[in-house]
Amino acid sequence: MSQSHNDSHDHDSHAGGSSLRDAVIKVLLPILAVAAVVYYLVGSSHLQPGYTEPTISSQAAASAAALRIQKVGMVSMGDANKPLASGEEVYKTQCAACHTTGAAGAPKFQDTGAWGPRIAQGLPTLIQSAVKGKNAMGAQAGGTYNEIEVARAVVYLANAGGAKFSEPAAPAPAAASAADAVASGVK
Repeated sequence: MSQSHNDSHDHDSHAGGSSLRDAVIKVLLPILAVAAVVYYLVGSSHLQPGYTEPTISSQAAASAAALRIQKVGMVSMGDANKPLASGEEVYKTQCAACHTTGAAGAPKFQDTGAWGPRIAQGLPTLIQSAVKGKNAMGAQAGGTYNEIEVARAVVYLANAGGAKFSEPAAPAPAAASAADAVASGVK
């Protein structure tokens, strides 16, 4: 009987040591794993004696800051006295790249089948689509050409596709301002 009593005592002490080892492994192993990941992510070069962070010149820092805070858009003032471009001129310089080939689903120049349903929507709708953009075509006004010039190009394209729209006229000159009237002596 004493033999079996000793066997069970040895088994219990062995089991107690095993549970302590399991507890240490359960706690220590995750800590070591996290430390290894941090060491990998931070990089071993930071932990070497004599390591210093790289520095950049104040000029490079200013340049980097300027890139981060640069303007999103720009305002461009055009010449108010320049003559308006014709619809054909705007078409050739801004529209022909897509409307000649039909790129990105653009209706081709003189393709009456493609232009028919668009013409049926009316000139104001066609102009709005060109000015503000539609589907793959981005907004066309506000760049090189103003809205009237883009509208002229729309009329040119639509008329080549079977429409009978009139080309938009140049806007009437703005009325003289009150300051101009006073300066000229007109009341």
